[in-house]
Amino acid sequence: MPGSLLAMSSGLIVLVVVIAVVLLPVVYGIAKYNGLVGLRNKIENAYAQIDVQLNRRHDLIPNLVETVKGYAAHESSTLEAVIAARNAATAATGPAQQAQAENMLSGALKSLFAVSEAYPDLKANAGFQQLQTELSSTEDRIAYARQYYNDNVRAYNEGIQKFPANIVAGMFKFGEREYFEADETSRQNVQVDFGS
Repeated sequence: MPGSLLAMSSGLIVLVVVIAVVLLPVVYGIAKYNGLVGLRNKIENAYAQIDVQLNRRHDLIPNLVETVKGYAAHESSTLEAVIAARNAATAATGPAQQAQAENMLSGALKSLFAVSEAYPDLKANAGFQQLQTELSSTEDRIAYARQYYNDNVRAYNEGIQKFPANIVAGMFKFGEREYFEADETSRQNVQVDFGS
């Protein structure tokens, strides 16, 4: 009897080990797949938050342009550049194209605010000041939303690149995501010459 009991317990141990060896990769694969889906959904949510803030920014710009137009009508080229940049930004799709269009819009707005420095009545206008404050607040929200988005993109991209998770990512076609980046032109100071 003791020999058959020993054989049964050895067989049970082997069976448990085989089941563990088979189930462990399956459980890991399910957990990793679910984790990647969660990260992908966080990226989608973060991108939607950027979009909300960019739309708010786009909605403020026509009011800002109209206010400036009342005080600085002969600055039409600057105003037209802002409107053209806004239209391009609203038409852009995808993180890379949208980031590029938004950077152009930021540059046009910097030029507009630089032009406003030459018009003391405009700078003193309560409506202009309020729009400027709202736009500044929106820019802060956009910066935060971009950072949150980019943090999630980094976590997701790392998740699909690291071994052995890259096997699961490859099996289910999880592809890399683009960052929402500022380009070098948006980091430069605006130069304004009033023909001095």
